Amino acid sequence: MEAHSARLAEASAPLDRRHFIAGILAACTAGSLAKPAHANVPVAYDWNAAPPTDPKSDFISWMTKNRGEDPAFLGQRWDRFKQLLASRDIWDKRDVRAYLLTPREEFVTKQNLGRAYEWHYLNIGYGVTITGPHTVARMTNSMDVKFGDKVLEIGTGSGYQSAYLSNLTDKVWSIEIIKPLAERTRKLHDTLIERGYTEYQVINSKNADGYYGWEEAAPFDKIMVTCGIDHIPPPLLQQLKPNGIMVIPVGPPGQHVILKVVKQQQPDSSIRVARSNVYNKVVPFVPFTKMVDENVKGTHDGSRR
Repeated sequence: MEAHSARLAEASAPLDRRHFIAGILAACTAGSLAKPAHANVPVAYDWNAAPPTDPKSDFISWMTKNRGEDPAFLGQRWDRFKQLLASRDIWDKRDVRAYLLTPREEFVTKQNLGRAYEWHYLNIGYGVTITGPHTVARMTNSMDVKFGDKVLEIGTGSGYQSAYLSNLTDKVWSIEIIKPLAERTRKLHDTLIERGYTEYQVINSKNADGYYGWEEAAPFDKIMVTCGIDHIPPPLLQQLKPNGIMVIPVGPPGQHVILKVVKQQQPDSSIRVARSNVYNKVVPFVPFTKMVDENVKGTHDGSRR
């Protein structure tokens, strides 16, 4: 069942990635993602190619020539990049490249095009949001994704996070629990692939309950969970490779901390689970919802199975 998706959250800084609103499956406007026609990507994707980071004019020039993107959005992307550096939400050279090559404006609704690079979350319909760029950058950079890593994302949402990951590795799996959102995002990725964003071809996705992971594709080098829960789901930990890394919000409702979980293999082959805090603050996240008889119903809090 392939059909790409995701779910994250930010607090006041960062804010909730998704607002969990009663009526989560309320229909969103059919043309909400329709935008003015964009040019196709003029130059084939190259894993060794990266835009200059300074000055701003050189970045815009390179991206216009190689990616065919709008100079106005490129300017906003570069400005936000400088804020990411200043706040230490991004630091690795490969992650910088991934951020700069991912067109966030393609993943917001047409109503929010002018706000695509604002620091906080934005509504994308279905009672959920696209995560702010600071949280995306901090969580992704903390996973230390290498080329060739198998990465599982729990919750695709807008598709921005999985697109970002596809600029870090050629192996991405993503699960979305909201079926119409999963279908919409798969269609968006496919449309962008047709326009020349061929890096998105590496994204595999399906509509399912992310608590149980993706057993057929396991094990994974990295797992990113983008919804809050009071424990680390055992199926996800089982599907993480020895010495693999998971980033996950853990804690009681409204009191989550973003943990970096490392499944350390000891010299005697035993496993130790080490935890560290990605942010030194509480970051409320939306609940890790569950699927019951093909319907989204309740949460996985308290269900350690």
